[in-house]
Formats: sequence, structure tokens, C-alpha cells
Amino acid sequence: MVSMLDRKLGRDLWRLRGQAITIALVVACGIGGFIATHSTHDSLTRARDRFYESAHFPHLFADLKRAPDAITHTIGRIAGIAQFQTRVVQDVQMDLPGVIQPLSGRIISLPPDNSGMGRLTLRKGQWILREGSDQVLVNERFAQARGLEPGDTLQVLLNGKRQALTVAGIVLSAEYIYATRGGGLPDDEWFAVLWMDAKRLAAAFNMEGGFNSLLVRLEPAASEAAVVRALDRVLEPYGGRGASTRSEQISHKIVSQEIEQQRVNGTILPSIFLAVAVFILNVVLHRQVAAQREQIAALKALGYDDRSIVLHYLKLVAVIVFAGIVLGIALGQWLGHYMTRMYTAFFHFPQFRHQTLPWVIVASAGAALGAAALGTVQAIRRVVTLPPAQAMRPPAPPAYRPALLERMGLSHWTTPAVRMIVRNIERRPVRAAFTVLGIAGSVAILVSGTFWRDAVDYFMDVQFQRAQPGMIYLSFVEPLGPEVLSEVARLPGVVRAEAYRSLAVRLRHGHLTYRAAISGLPAGARLQRAIDVDRGEQAIPPAGLLMNARLARKLDVRAGDRVWIEVLEGKRAVRQVQVSVVFDELVGLNAYMDAAALDRLAAEGPRYNIAALTVDAARRDELLARIKTLPRVSAGIVKASLLESFRSTTARNLLFFTGVLTLFAATIAVGIVYNSARISLAERAWELASLRVLGLTRGEVSALFLGELALMLAAGIPLGFLLGYALAALIVALTHVEAFKIPLVILPRTYAYAGLTVVAAGVLSALIVRHRIDRLDLVAVLKTRE
Repeated sequence: MVSMLDRKLGRDLWRLRGQAITIALVVACGIGGFIATHSTHDSLTRARDRFYESAHFPHLFADLKRAPDAITHTIGRIAGIAQFQTRVVQDVQMDLPGVIQPLSGRIISLPPDNSGMGRLTLRKGQWILREGSDQVLVNERFAQARGLEPGDTLQVLLNGKRQALTVAGIVLSAEYIYATRGGGLPDDEWFAVLWMDAKRLAAAFNMEGGFNSLLVRLEPAASEAAVVRALDRVLEPYGGRGASTRSEQISHKIVSQEIEQQRVNGTILPSIFLAVAVFILNVVLHRQVAAQREQIAALKALGYDDRSIVLHYLKLVAVIVFAGIVLGIALGQWLGHYMTRMYTAFFHFPQFRHQTLPWVIVASAGAALGAAALGTVQAIRRVVTLPPAQAMRPPAPPAYRPALLERMGLSHWTTPAVRMIVRNIERRPVRAAFTVLGIAGSVAILVSGTFWRDAVDYFMDVQFQRAQPGMIYLSFVEPLGPEVLSEVARLPGVVRAEAYRSLAVRLRHGHLTYRAAISGLPAGARLQRAIDVDRGEQAIPPAGLLMNARLARKLDVRAGDRVWIEVLEGKRAVRQVQVSVVFDELVGLNAYMDAAALDRLAAEGPRYNIAALTVDAARRDELLARIKTLPRVSAGIVKASLLESFRSTTARNLLFFTGVLTLFAATIAVGIVYNSARISLAERAWELASLRVLGLTRGEVSALFLGELALMLAAGIPLGFLLGYALAALIVALTHVEAFKIPLVILPRTYAYAGLTVVAAGVLSALIVRHRIDRLDLVAVLKTRE
């Protein structure tokens, strides 16, 4: 049998249905965002860890010039190594029918039966069956981007000789979950990873009986640092460039950073939504309790104890929040599935299914219910504790005092309507302040969620127009002498050519070390420059290092300090060099030197392994065809094609996130403005009806009432701009990305978009409330006045 309080609950919910729906939607946004981001975080983590386990993903990686297989006995005796595997890895040029520009590839030797570490997952076709055959396996994303199928043929430049290789199968590799040549940008369309029979690849590059890459798995209790030091000592005579840990492997690093980003996103924004929802609930409940003050007193007089009355209002809140939880779970599941599918454009797992762990749902629902219950108890406590006789009396009217405009002597400059609006806001300053904060919060969410478009555009401009204005970049198989610059300059269509040296080194300052590359830039270089995000182009000092701030922080270095540089190639010289300048660069952990100073450091003459070109657009295709035939070029990168692919993927993802955040922020704005207006309307219905009886038109009464909302919108939007900038700065600070700096750049278009979106939501709420004002029953409202 339904109790009297439960029937009252049903009536209250129906009367508050509009407000209940908006509150439930705000709760749903918070829970949906929490579930979507944390479930995507968990799905990424589980997919990565499962793939690593099944593939026997290595703990350490080492590259070297060439070492004989005989040293494997020495490697096997290093304490802490559980398993190791040698292989041959080479960067190559590729060609496909109908593709004008050169393609880059990395070809890796495949052990028999796909055994050992870094095991591949076959997705289509078959394994390489014949030893010494010209068959290859191709990574899946490149095959999909280029429409390759088993049986298709690739033209690959192997050690200067063009070879036709047949695709046997299409595979996934844990080492290339995120496939890139090393620059950090996704490169599935222009960069392939190939696997070839080990003996056939070794013969093609004269590597029989030797290797140039090493994979290592450690024993459970092994010291990673100790094993790295021991490996470096063994491999140093053979051109070892220093062993690197899993945390330094580029694919693992990028995947792990994205997982961390999901954790940050899943903490900050949903917390704001839940805080707003609790605030609205608290205000609505305060109003509901105040309006039902006499009813509560009557219930107490009829014998209902405080516990029953509190439980009644807790049920009211629970129904609203539970509706939001149900909607939020559905929303979170949909968003999580979409985000998981979106990540398949970047990360390539054998199994990548969206999964929501129970703790995510329990935690989000528990936080919403707990916060709402706490707010309910605080809202009702004051009335419940009153004796019934006192509670039945109406609350004392607020004390009158001159309004702010009157105290400032400005009343004669304003209309009576403006003075009434200001006076009403002053009567409830706390509620007005929270309403303004809620509006500001919705603006802040939009600003902090959509500034990424500005950041990406700024990043692209600084890095690829100012720092690297070249059109085509060439990488050479080995460092070449100064004659290569004149050879490249004579290629068809080349307008300007510059050559650089990128030297692999180990930097040491005190007890801190880091493997990096020093770029040697000649005087007057225009196609490769060091750009400070605040101070513009940085001049390369004639002696000493120009080091970017991220690398300086990693080594705890300041301008004027001296660092030890151990060259990891050639004569492996060791020198101490002063850090002349530390500057703020967007990408990488980079250091620069004058080209002549770098040659002296390496104890070699002028050597170059990178060339940058600007070209005549009319002869571009002729130049690209010629580059494909150059045996000493390992990669030819056309910047425009790489950026076009990046922009198309990024634009799609930014459009999705902008749409979702716009919907979320608009929900908050409607929830705040609509509930504030409904509460104010309920409190001032008698006053508004009186004004109508005194002769004011519906429009004049609406303007008087909605003027408060307009004033709070006008205050909340600029505050939201400031909070949005601060929130964006917090997100950037909590996002730890070693490879690049997220620029905190917010353009006027983003502020305008955020402000106009919230204004539109406010106007929508105002129109709904205006409709209710127009339908006021003047007689019924005036009868309710005490």
C-alpha cells in the first residue's frame, strides 16, 4: 500500500518535472563523461597489456652498427637477462603503382616460426613459408591505407637494388601499435613496417653472421639500469648507440601518454559536472523545503518523526539522481564505444574492445548519490529541527535596505526596473553568486575543451612552417660528405637545398644521463631552425650547445652549465661542452650546435645525414620520381602529404569532442539558468502577478524578471573565460607528454564560440520561463499570499 508520503513524493516530482529533467541531464553528463573516459582508459590499458604479454614484448632495445653473432655468448652471460634476440633492421625506400611520391619502410628480420620476442599476430594471408624467399609480411594499417592484399607486389630498394617483394601476409606488431618513422605523427599512409625471412634480409644487406638490433627480456628481479650499463659496455665496440628501456620506445611512450591523458580527462571535467548537479539540487531542494515549510510542520504535528521526513526528501533526490545515473551509464557506454573505435585509427591491437569495469559505474554512481544526499540533509536540516508551531509560521520577510545603486547615488541614472532587478539580486547574493559560477563553469568547460583546435593550429604553424619550412626532407642511409649537398641541389626542380647532421650522443650532467641527438645547423640555415615559442628564432651559438627546456629539465641544466657529451657513432669522442642557451621549443628533447662545431665534436670532417629541400611545384612529380631511384636515400618525406593526413584525422576527432562538450556545456547552462529562473519565478509569482494587476504588460513583467538572468549571464560569461583559461592551463599542466609541449593558446574564436553557445542556452531557458510567466493565473497566485 502506497503511503501518504510516497503519494506526496509523486506529486512533488510531477510538479518539479522540468527542473528534475535538467538536473538528471547534468548528472548524466558528469557520469557519462566519467564512465567514457575511465572505461576507455581501462580498455586501452588492458588491450596494450594483453598484446604485450602475448607478443612477448621486450623490456630493452638496442641498436648498433654491426656486431658478429659470436658476441651473443657474452650477452647471454649478463646477469638479469632472461631472454634476448638478435635481428637485422633497415630503413628502406618503397614504391607502389600509381603512387607518385616515395614511400618509406622499415624492414625487419623475422625469426623462424615467428618465435622469440616481438611475436606478430597474423590478420590475413599466411606466414613466410620458404626460407630465402622474396616474401614479406606487412603491418595492417599500411596495408589498409594502401589497399594491399596477400599476393600484391611491392618495389623495395634493398641496399641500393630495386627488388620486387610479394606480400605473404598482413600482421600486427606490439612494437608498432603506433606506427611512425620517429617524428611522433601518425604515418600509416606513407610508412610501412615489413618483416622478411632473416637469411634473405641478411644476405641483401651483407649482414650474414651479424646483427644490428637486439631485443631483451629481463628476469623479474633484474635491475634494468644495471643490465643497460652492461649491454652498453658489450655493444660499444660495435657501434652501439645505447640500450633503451621500454619506457623510451616510441610506440609504447605514445600509447602510455594517451592512457594517462584519459585518466586526467576522466577526473577533471566530470567532477565539474557533478559539482554543478549537486549545486542545482541543493538550490532546488532549499526552495522546495522552504515552500513546504508549513507542510513539514503539519507532518510533524501528525506524528511523523524527523527521520521519516528526511527520508522522504532523500527519496525525491534519489529518484532524480537515479534517472541521471541510468542516462549517464547509457551515455558513457555510447561515448566509450565511439572513443574506442576512434582510437583504432591510431593504435593497432589484435583485440581492442570497449570494456566498462564495475568499479567505474559504482564509483560514479556512488559519488553522485553521496554528494546529493549530503546536500539534501543540509537543505532540510534547518526546517526539520524547528518545533511544529514555529515551522507553521511563514519565515520573516527580508530586511529592507537601499540597493547598491541607491547607496552609490546612481539611482537617478537608472530606471525603476533596473533598480528592482539589482535589489532582488542583492537580497539573495549567495544564490546569485552560485548561479554566476554555474554559468561560468559551463563557459569554462567549453573553452578548456575546444582550445585544442587552437593549440593544434599553433603547433602546426610553429613547427612545420617556421621551424621546418622545407617542403621535402631526405634521410640518408649513412652520413655522407659535403659533395652530397651539391648532388641534391642538382636534382630536378630543387630551388634551395640545405644539409644537416644529426649526431647520436649521450648527454651527462652530474648523475643524470640522457640519449639524444644533436643537430648541426650551418650558418644561415633557413629550412631547419630552432624556434622559441615566445622569442622566435634562436641564433645558433658558434660554440656551445643550444638546448631546449625539456631536455634541460631532464638533465637539471641551466644556461652556463657544462655537460659531458659522449658521441655514440663514428670515433665515439667524449667532450665537455657548455650549454650556451636554453630555450622553449614545442617538439622533442633537442639540442643544436653550429655545424662546424659539431664536426669538431665528432672528430670528423663535414658529414650530413639529412637534407631539406624547397622545390618548384611544376617539377615536383619529376623530383619525386628521381628520389625513388637514389640508393643512398633511406626515406623521402613530403611534408604536405604527412600534414594533410594528420589534419584530416585530427579534424575528425576535434569535431567529435567539440560536439560532445558543446552538448554537455549547453546542458549545464540550461540546467543553471532554467532552474534559477523557475525557483525565482516560484518565489516572486505574487510580486509579478501584482505588477500585472497594476497595469504592466506581459512583456514588461518578463523583461523585469528575465533581466536578472541576463545580468547573471553577462557576469558569468567573462568569468567563464578566465576560468576556462585556468582550467585549460591545469589540463596542460597535468598532461605529461615528453615528446612535445602542448601550447596554451586560446584564440578569440574559441571564446566567442563558448560565449555564444552559453548565450543560446540561456535564451532557450528564458523562452521557456517566459512562456510560464505569460500563463500565470493572476487570481490563483494572489490568493496564495499570506
